[in-house]
Amino acid sequence: MSGPVPSRVAIVGCGVISRTYAHTISQLGFVELAACVDEDADRAQELAGAFGARARTFRDVLHDPDIDAIVNLTPPLAHLAVSKASLEAGKATFSEKPLGVEFAEGRELVQLASERGLALGCAPDTFLGAGLQTARAVIDRGDIGEPLAANAFMLGSGPESWHPNPAIFYQHGAGPLLDMGPYYLTTLVQLLGPARAVSASARISRPQRPILSEPQRGSLIDVEVPTHVGALVEFASGPIASLVTSFDVQATRYFNIEVYGTDATLSVPNPNTFGGPVRVKRSGDEAWTDVDLLPASLPQQRGIGLADMLWARRSGRAHRTSSALALHVLELMTGALVAAEQGRRVDLETTCDRSAPLPLGLAPNTFDD
Repeated sequence: MSGPVPSRVAIVGCGVISRTYAHTISQLGFVELAACVDEDADRAQELAGAFGARARTFRDVLHDPDIDAIVNLTPPLAHLAVSKASLEAGKATFSEKPLGVEFAEGRELVQLASERGLALGCAPDTFLGAGLQTARAVIDRGDIGEPLAANAFMLGSGPESWHPNPAIFYQHGAGPLLDMGPYYLTTLVQLLGPARAVSASARISRPQRPILSEPQRGSLIDVEVPTHVGALVEFASGPIASLVTSFDVQATRYFNIEVYGTDATLSVPNPNTFGGPVRVKRSGDEAWTDVDLLPASLPQQRGIGLADMLWARRSGRAHRTSSALALHVLELMTGALVAAEQGRRVDLETTCDRSAPLPLGLAPNTFDD
């Protein structure tokens, strides 16, 4: 291949989502999957064999000067330890969401990355997909007027009916807010800008939940975290957003995100996806109008935020899935839980910039410089 030498990355944590990251990497000429790491050696070998990489130990990749970046796809409780070790070894680091399970953890990682002069990125990167980029453009063009408020709903019955290991979703560092909230809050920040305060109410609706999926069907899960959280987010630019995340809802007609402007309402697609639909309805309209999605030059799947981070290292520009954004979202979530527990409004310490929108007209699988 001509051009710069590809960035060589190691995936740490070879669970279900790792295959999607590996597939995205395989489509990008400037990134190479060099190593796969997992406590289960067979899982690491399976992923490595499928994508032409090597199964290695975490210690090996940390000490390998030819590994440029670590992709941390471990469970949330391991995010701090793995990302910290990666940064201390001098590796650029990209983490699955959330950045940490406590605000202090995220702040420690951001400070460490800054001190070492290393790139630190974090999922979700769905806001780089055509659907959410189009929704951002609708707001930026002024198509709905001034944004005044928003609603966001992630309502479901929990993962115990389908996930092979659902207990992890009810442990510290998970629950509907920390598991799914990053998609919704990251999107809201991209659409409306940073927040200034959050208040919330929360509950554990059932102290135990039966597993309905194989291979642990019939076992009971001890619930450690709230399973229904209602948060009220105040944005620095003025809008107020209601966010409800729940594992206690059996059926609903409410989903995804709506943004209410002075001139129209914007219906935002599922922020856990990369596509549409994006719809607008103005006062007096009988029906919603579909907005044509912006053309996409990137694979519409997880991993494009990692790719943007590695591409940005070439020119030194800010990458879009920034640690400042991830830390702000983490503070919003942990702040909501504090607000619910203490019955008060929590003013936020952090802020961030909205990430630059992706420009149009790029060659396939490339980014702007």
